[in-house]
Amino acid sequence: MPRRVTSPAGGPGKRPTMPGADELFRATVPAAAPEEEAPEPAASTSGRVKHDEKMTVYVTAAELLAVEQARLQLRSDLGRSVDRGRFVRAALSVALADLEARGTQSDVARRLSES
Repeated sequence: MPRRVTSPAGGPGKRPTMPGADELFRATVPAAAPEEEAPEPAASTSGRVKHDEKMTVYVTAAELLAVEQARLQLRSDLGRSVDRGRFVRAALSVALADLEARGTQSDVARRLSES
């Protein structure tokens, strides 16, 4: 229940009613039971998927420009918008599959051994 702020004289104060700590820090999602398996992320009609983890990657200006140009090329060729996150996740998926299939002969392994 929100707390009411009172003035020093005991009457209502000028500040609005504010929620208490219990309301601010309450759980918004019920905790899953340990034996339950987490459901697969559902894709919306736009193709977007909710992801549980975040990773920040720093790129050069030239790499960012190349990603943007690739996005625009795909948009032109496929006729659908592809955001940077989806583009990077697709590229990461391709690199990981190649690494699993070809090991040290994969493109990503060869590039990493060259650097």
